Amino acid sequence: MAWIWLMCASVLEIAWAVGLKSTQGFTRLWPSVYVFATGVASVVMLGQATRTLPIGTAYAAWTGIGAVGTALIGIFFFGEARTASRLLCMALIVAGVMGLKYFSEH
Repeated sequence: MAWIWLMCASVLEIAWAVGLKSTQGFTRLWPSVYVFATGVASVVMLGQATRTLPIGTAYAAWTGIGAVGTALIGIFFFGEARTASRLLCMALIVAGVMGLKYFSEH
């Protein structure tokens, strides 16, 4: 169940990070409220995950999934660079998260 909490927290991490773009430096009210609400919800779910998962594993996986998800949205929806080196770095982060999950259970 902890990994489900962590995955939900990671999805919300991506949601608030992507939402930052629309706040225009927190000068727009409703996008700012959205970013704040999804950020708080993400941290609350991360807290639930850490009830069972080691904090180092949970936090590293949360930030890694959030970073890769946000970068992919940037590529597919905001026209950000899709270079081989960038994709390789994202693959390394995914491999690290998978390793953390595997070794936290063994």
